Amino acid sequence: MRILRPSLLALFLTAGVFGNQNALAQTPKFNIIQDPKFENLLNEKRKINSSITVNDRYKIQIFYGTNEEAKKALSTFRKEYRNLDGTIVYSNPSYKVWVGTFKTRIEAERNYKEILKKYPNALLLRPNK
Repeated sequence: MRILRPSLLALFLTAGVFGNQNALAQTPKFNIIQDPKFENLLNEKRKINSSITVNDRYKIQIFYGTNEEAKKALSTFRKEYRNLDGTIVYSNPSYKVWVGTFKTRIEAERNYKEILKKYPNALLLRPNK
């Protein structure tokens, strides 16, 4: 039985024909039109994400309980303390309201004393440590 081998020339010609098709094709050009509100949304997301970081920051917990009560507590806090940010964190089985992002313990304690007057159950904590 005889085994047929394609000639080397036929192999290069076949590869050249199929390989050259991509080289002659037009490259598509896209013009993306982005809604200006999208950039505003990204900026808000970046702002929220930066306030949620808890690595080496101190936080003050002012409330823990159900979701609805946590929302009310955060809303009330934001009306009283406009200069501090706050967030709701879920920790099974309850929701916690954390406020502030303090770099140093001294700064955190200064605000903690002030917050403790209106929220007697407040706790000074350093998450993830």
